[in-house]
Amino acid sequence: MSIFQLAPELERDCIELADWPLCKLLLLNDSQYPWFVLVPRVSGMREIIDLSTEQQLQFWQESAKLSHLIKAVFNPHKLNVAALGNMVPQLHVHHIARFEHDAAWPKPVWGVLPAVPYSEQQISEIKKALEVNA
Repeated sequence: MSIFQLAPELERDCIELADWPLCKLLLLNDSQYPWFVLVPRVSGMREIIDLSTEQQLQFWQESAKLSHLIKAVFNPHKLNVAALGNMVPQLHVHHIARFEHDAAWPKPVWGVLPAVPYSEQQISEIKKALEVNA
């Protein structure tokens, strides 16, 4: 069994927030959108169906937990949850809070504008808000 490693693209573009029982919780480093990524810490996974039945159940529990946290903290107009993997084949699932006033609305967020990195203070505030609402 190989050791889990985060895809280099995710490592480059994201901020690690936490390790949950199955997934690594990441924040995409683009302050234009509250954009989180769950990555199951299981090597070689490309699709949710590649996880064992128990891992799939745990993944959906963690996805629901994150979705509820995003709704509680950010109160989005819409929550987008997507597993594309076209550019990064490692299994990862995006959870993006969308607002009618955000930079890409109503289009998808991918590639619309260059990323605007978070400040250390913003990252700290997001971590705190997620902990308080967990």
